[in-house]
Amino acid sequence: MNLLEVDRIRKSFNGHVAVNDLSFEIRTGEVLGLLGPNGAGKTTTMSIIAGLLTPDDGHLRYRGEAVTRNSTALKTELGVVPQDLAIYPDLTAHENLTFFGRLYGLRGQQLDQRIRFALDRSGLTANAARFAKTFSGGMKRRLNFACGLLHEPNLLMLDEPTVGVDPQSRAYLLDCVRQLRDDGVTVLYASHYMEEVEVISDRVAIIDHGQLVTSGTQEELLGKLPIDIRLRFAGNASPLAASLSAIEGVAGVEPPTQNSTADFTTVIRTRVTASDNADLCGLLGQIVNVATAQGCSVLSVTTNDSNLERLFLELTGRRLRD
Repeated sequence: MNLLEVDRIRKSFNGHVAVNDLSFEIRTGEVLGLLGPNGAGKTTTMSIIAGLLTPDDGHLRYRGEAVTRNSTALKTELGVVPQDLAIYPDLTAHENLTFFGRLYGLRGQQLDQRIRFALDRSGLTANAARFAKTFSGGMKRRLNFACGLLHEPNLLMLDEPTVGVDPQSRAYLLDCVRQLRDDGVTVLYASHYMEEVEVISDRVAIIDHGQLVTSGTQEELLGKLPIDIRLRFAGNASPLAASLSAIEGVAGVEPPTQNSTADFTTVIRTRVTASDNADLCGLLGQIVNVATAQGCSVLSVTTNDSNLERLFLELTGRRLRD
């Protein structure tokens, strides 16, 4: 079941299109990893969901109902952990949580209970009386995270929540996200760290230039990646590339690089995807046979790993984004 649907939203700033007919859904109880290069439209999209920006066109649906300016369901059930720290350095951790809890309308015993929960979940109970300005970067990130949990959100948006933190705090925050998901909280998780999205996301959505490039489970997405084969061989390298290029299923062959006097390596780009194991085995056999027929001794054959980073670069390119 879809908890939130983003339906063909558009948003421009001074003639620049930041989000362009973007559509995707967030399903109840999942962690959706949101990936995109700098300037892809991630933060603009999250700002529209949070109600901080109004789209020029398109709309949102929450629990099947259209979200309007006067809608309250999404506003009251949404938690936001922004990329920029939204805590007050001259307040203690407890005072920060008290302030934000009161903004959410929490009072009395309910506020006290939620503060205790947020401190415990973020690992800050022992430091509740310390001023936030004395915290390490990781502790500040965890306090930032805790503030978004106070009102028991049903949907939690995290925008780069682990930027600049130490490995221990990063691991702790990821464990917190997993626990929230297990508790039934739906999470939209935007990050530049591919390994984070890989380990916590049930599904992934990749956007670029304000549009959805692809979405699905990691198994679905990585299964569509074409396989690259690295062939290391000894022998005459000159005619081998042309012979390998003629094999059906081979998309291209990089020029061989010399490792030693008669030891070469070439990368063969194929049209076979990671999900086509039978086709891959057949293609590997053909490659070895062709190389052997050319008088080359095959020293090793390896295939590249299929991971989110490679998928991301394949879909969005390697050019730097500022």
